[in-house]
Amino acid sequence: MKPVNVETSIEPLINSFERLIPLSKAEKELVNKLFHPRLFRKRQYVLQEGDVCTQFNFVVRGCLRSYKIDEKGNVYVLQFAAENNWINDLGSFHNIKPSALNIDALEDTVVLQISLDDLIVLYTEAPKFHRIFRVLVENAFVRLQERLLQNISSTAEERYQSFLDLYPHLANRLSQVQIAAFLGVTPEFLSRLRNIRSKTSKSAKP
Repeated sequence: MKPVNVETSIEPLINSFERLIPLSKAEKELVNKLFHPRLFRKRQYVLQEGDVCTQFNFVVRGCLRSYKIDEKGNVYVLQFAAENNWINDLGSFHNIKPSALNIDALEDTVVLQISLDDLIVLYTEAPKFHRIFRVLVENAFVRLQERLLQNISSTAEERYQSFLDLYPHLANRLSQVQIAAFLGVTPEFLSRLRNIRSKTSKSAKP
């Protein structure tokens, strides 16, 4: 199934950039020219393992996830990306090599995409975006580093609390299976953990 062209406002993306650096009218027009909206239906792939990642994706509405499936069929979720978040395989995108990841839509999702060639045009015509995307990549690296440290030094309950802190808007939009795959636990373990937290919360109320 191919992604569907769709009309959508560029404003959420402009606002995201301007939270970092103000843009001129010409720079906003360049963004509007180089980014293209796409609709991915629920369960549709944005990227499949073995394909080259050709697009940098900004989520306007909906939710995507990036994940890896091992030889036993176990799913390991690296990232969720809902509204106003970015997602792609940076290594595959910049090095033009096959991806080891999958990215798919957990809901009907509208994204704004830019290709590597158009990103280079953006850098060339508006050098300010070098800094913007450097900050975006640095922030992504920091989050990944924090996640790796949590996985080797935190309890499952601490990782669950971190998930709630990072994705408070997704706790009721994602299935227990999807959240468990992000935390590295079984859905049954997550269910017990939630029950314990619920009982503790109720007992703490006056």
